[in-house]
Amino acid sequence: MKKKEIFFLMISFFLTCSCVNSEAKNYSKSDISTSNFQTIIHEGVNREYILYVPDSYDGSISVPVVLNFHGFNGDAYQYMNEADMRFLSESETFILIYPQGLDLDGESHWNACPNEGDNKSDVNDFGFIETLILKISSDYNIDLERIYAVGYSNGGMMAYGLANHKSELIAAMASVSGVMLDCTGPTAHPMPVIHLHGTDDFDLPYNGNDYYNSVQNTIEYWINFNNTNSEPIVNFDNSGEIKIEHYVYDNGNNSVSVEHFKYIGGDHLWFVSTFQDKNTSELVWNFLSRYDLNGKR
Repeated sequence: MKKKEIFFLMISFFLTCSCVNSEAKNYSKSDISTSNFQTIIHEGVNREYILYVPDSYDGSISVPVVLNFHGFNGDAYQYMNEADMRFLSESETFILIYPQGLDLDGESHWNACPNEGDNKSDVNDFGFIETLILKISSDYNIDLERIYAVGYSNGGMMAYGLANHKSELIAAMASVSGVMLDCTGPTAHPMPVIHLHGTDDFDLPYNGNDYYNSVQNTIEYWINFNNTNSEPIVNFDNSGEIKIEHYVYDNGNNSVSVEHFKYIGGDHLWFVSTFQDKNTSELVWNFLSRYDLNGKR
């Protein structure tokens, strides 16, 4: 039996025994069906998340899962409306989850390292996500080889953290205005990475600072890890309010790639500018959906 199968059997047994309590409170959405605010118990604490199951899901086939993490001091419900992937969930048939970080002195956060100094608290967010994935897999027919991590700002840190330390769960990842912390490795398989960042981001500077890695250092880490081409294919879009540059480092191990969208003059946000008529959610999904745990599909 594969290690991943053993892992899921063990966690599934744990969930069956004691840890899950699911509650739902409905929020009405215009144009798209109801999303459910759920809770599970992890390490004795109620952890919340918004679950969106598209009307196109009927359980007959396994479907991908997208985890989308809000930024520091973020609210999952508000973030869902800003980084909205529900229309894609419907058209492409994947289950969409917006987890909620726990409060730290009144501000929600994610811990993107395994109990190291870069964490904001001692909360075990990796364990929460493991428990959450097992809960969803017990309730729905999901494709365990197509679970994707997406995040904005501190949520981007969390997506990188999962790519580094829980790669047995994560097929590909996306960071929007986020950074990768120094607690890298041990990623167990080639990891497709897409990173979107503005050059005028003053919260998490594009060129880095004394606290955070630069975008280029992060991109180069994954270029080297995945053994992709070192020279990118570059495309431009000057049709909007700001210029966007797109860099593709392809031909990596298992045919994975590393991609970067550089928003010239872009600030610290989930970008509203489009690239070749595709918004941020579409750019992210179009990239992630090409991969599973074994690389390019």
